[in-house]
Amino acid sequence: MLHKRIKLVITNEQDDIKIPAGVRILMRRACTATLYGENFDGSAEVYVRFVDNKTIRELNMKHRGKDDVTDVLSFPLGENGVYDVNPQTGAKMLGDVVIAVPRAAEQSKEYGHSIQREICYLTVHSLLHLLGYDHEQGRIESVRMREKEEAALMQVGLVRNASYYMES
Repeated sequence: MLHKRIKLVITNEQDDIKIPAGVRILMRRACTATLYGENFDGSAEVYVRFVDNKTIRELNMKHRGKDDVTDVLSFPLGENGVYDVNPQTGAKMLGDVVIAVPRAAEQSKEYGHSIQREICYLTVHSLLHLLGYDHEQGRIESVRMREKEEAALMQVGLVRNASYYMES
């Protein structure tokens, strides 16, 4: 079995919503489950920023040309499975994740689950983007990503309490 380890460097740059105790541990566990699910070789580093809605809106406009609040943004450092390696740790540097915590809190209420689950979901979703997945490629890629997200979250006990298909 390959040794997989993820180093999440998490900074909280917002004070709108209190980050629940234990969420950082759940995020690390969910990311580790994701790496195992992807047969990722070796160790990885990811930087996560918790921001407010105003900050993510500005980043969304600057980097994607979209003038609205989104829940998460991913900034990959690698391409086609090739990543820079941190010379001190030997870990592959996957990239940056930016999560709008107030938006995550809104979505957790909307979907009827905990903010812990929503933050972990957004982290895993973004990690899959850093690994090269793109749900905007079409429905099949979107379904594959969702299956991988749910598998990782189930491994850490964050099961979904409803179907992710909504009736029209």
